[in-house]
Amino acid sequence: MEYQTLNSGRELPMVGLGLWKIEREKTADTVVAAIDAGYRHFDSACDYGNEKETGEGLQHALTSGAVTRDALWVTSKLWNTYHRPEHVRPALQRSLEDLQLDTLDLYLMHFPVATRFVPFETRYPPEWMYDPAGPEPRIEADPVPLLETWQAMEELVREGLVRDIGVCNFGTALLRDLVNAAETPPAVLQVELHPYLCQEKLLRFCRESGIAVTAFSPLGAQSYFQLNMAEADEAVIEQETVRTIAARLGRSPAQVILRWGIQRGTAIVPKTCRPDRLRENRALFDFALTEADMAAISGLDRHRRFNDPGDFAEAAFNTFFPIYD
Repeated sequence: MEYQTLNSGRELPMVGLGLWKIEREKTADTVVAAIDAGYRHFDSACDYGNEKETGEGLQHALTSGAVTRDALWVTSKLWNTYHRPEHVRPALQRSLEDLQLDTLDLYLMHFPVATRFVPFETRYPPEWMYDPAGPEPRIEADPVPLLETWQAMEELVREGLVRDIGVCNFGTALLRDLVNAAETPPAVLQVELHPYLCQEKLLRFCRESGIAVTAFSPLGAQSYFQLNMAEADEAVIEQETVRTIAARLGRSPAQVILRWGIQRGTAIVPKTCRPDRLRENRALFDFALTEADMAAISGLDRHRRFNDPGDFAEAAFNTFFPIYD
């Protein structure tokens, strides 16, 4: 395994297991299998709805002696409904309780938007809509400045409940503003990154600002077919460029794409429940892509963002809710 060194000095494993869209009944066993396969980095979130089961898997591995807590890197995320400062600490504590942990390695602001608070006892996870059973269910925004939320997250670090903090789904302008105002700069930015969405300027800005980057959905459309958020012909792994490189190297197309992500200097968090794919997605450090390979794969860029609230929120949640231009 290789690591990214954060601005805090801590080391983030370059390959982690993304837990988004893993069914609850499979989550605990998948976490245990991943630890057995050598994974130490787990990317979770309140909104994924499976943190309790993730905690069961982690606790099983810790109790059995398969891994120590110091060897694990566990990330979770603050959901949009908990952006008001008074809700940040309780939201973290709920995640810690579900994950059966005393501290998080990394806590990320999930989206740069605040939505109306939903109490835990009303619905957890709260998801996007304020009242899904109401007469006109929709997303209801809450006017909370991002800095107020960030300052509450900084307090979690001071209390020792979180080791590092960062953000998700931010662009350069928001990042620049946050860095200028924050006492503790973000350690990590997690964003959608794959050959159809290279985001070169954003990566360069983060490198020059000392912010590590984690790529979610590093295989592109694969995470979005079942959600009807990607077309059948948008699979990056089917691109002739990728398949030709894979054949030459004796690797799978998925491994080639994931290796491309690592060689760009980003951590990656691919998702799978299959033991064979867990091993395959981690077997990325005994081969390398040439500069020509890297350029050819980057040349597939379509500026295609699959996970865009400006697209899916209106259809799914009856609300026009853009966060990207």
